[in-house]
Amino acid sequence: MTAIADAIVSAGTYADPAAMDALFAQLRRDDPVHRVEHPEYRPFWAVTKFADIQEVERQADIFLNAPRTFLRTLAYEERARAATGGNPALLRSLVFMDAPDHARYRKLTQAWFMPGRIRVLEEEFRALANEVIDEMADRGGSCDFATEVAPYYPVRVIMRILGVPRSDEALILQLTQEIFGSDDPDVQASRTTAASLADTVKVFSDYFRDLTADRRRHPADDLATLFARAEIDGRPMADHESISYYILVATAGHDTTSSSTAGGLLALIQHPDELRRLRADPSLLPTAIDEMVRWVSPVRHFFRTATRDYDLRGRSVKAGDSLMMCYPSANRDEEIFDDPFAFRAGRPMNGHIAFGYGPHLCLGMHMARMEMRIFYEELLRRVADVGLAGDPAWLASTNVGGLKRLPIHFRMA
Repeated sequence: MTAIADAIVSAGTYADPAAMDALFAQLRRDDPVHRVEHPEYRPFWAVTKFADIQEVERQADIFLNAPRTFLRTLAYEERARAATGGNPALLRSLVFMDAPDHARYRKLTQAWFMPGRIRVLEEEFRALANEVIDEMADRGGSCDFATEVAPYYPVRVIMRILGVPRSDEALILQLTQEIFGSDDPDVQASRTTAASLADTVKVFSDYFRDLTADRRRHPADDLATLFARAEIDGRPMADHESISYYILVATAGHDTTSSSTAGGLLALIQHPDELRRLRADPSLLPTAIDEMVRWVSPVRHFFRTATRDYDLRGRSVKAGDSLMMCYPSANRDEEIFDDPFAFRAGRPMNGHIAFGYGPHLCLGMHMARMEMRIFYEELLRRVADVGLAGDPAWLASTNVGGLKRLPIHFRMA
């Protein structure tokens, strides 16, 4: 086991942005397709350059999502196989699928997340943004933005689209934190609904199974109704795939947006010239939003598995080998981004891959951009001044990460 291998698989690395950036900068410079061997994990290649990740992602016939999608320990995979009857993953949503299933299941909801469909919800989203900012204002000039503000707007948006009642907001947030933040010691210490990731998935499964039954009796204009009626190849969607789809939308549909929203505010606080620039020229907001997403890169990785031998930047990847797509590294690639460690609200041609690339491009990226734009339009209009009131802290997670604490002081306009 090398120090680099230990750092790549350690959740603590991703809780320290400086350490993460230094690790990936070293790999991009010295060994951009790095072989990782660690006693607690199956071996894999860490792919750290933007162009190499694009090369892999665009060839979905050669590099598959299944059977290995996330970094999991050998012990975790063994428990998952025992729980699922042989599958190393507990769920089977879009992020675990390959052709032809991936296209079939993606098509079910794709229209819901296209710009034309979500544009009609803009004023509804704006009302939700102002509702959350009202609650922020009621906190009297200080709050933890990462826990008390940023999660509530996107979770209310996704609950509206799914058809989940507002009364279940706390449950959805809790379960999401336990799925994405399961490596973090603070999350582990605060568990209330589950003792393990498998238990969290079971709680979610029971919840959405009941919701599906309700929508079959009482259909509405929401994704829950769509899932309740969905058919694949003329047959009702299987229960496991249906529950997995629910969990994907309910969790990824808000957690990454929340992380980008909070991380974006921290970036603006730490770069006051960019905050002033954005206030002076709100037309920069669309580019600023993409810069926030690049800056945070909340999805830390996905895995792909080679179906045949392949040469990647001179390294001999063998059939069956796994490759870890290191998105935060790609989004700091010096060959792609001018001054990549600088936050620029007006960064032109920001072709980041925080939303992925190729056929697995994030289904909800248009909605995420619109949500964040609306939120920041209202936040910058209503908050006259904002600054740090303590030290921020990042989630220890190798999968999806972001700020877990962002104490701020603020003054309303």
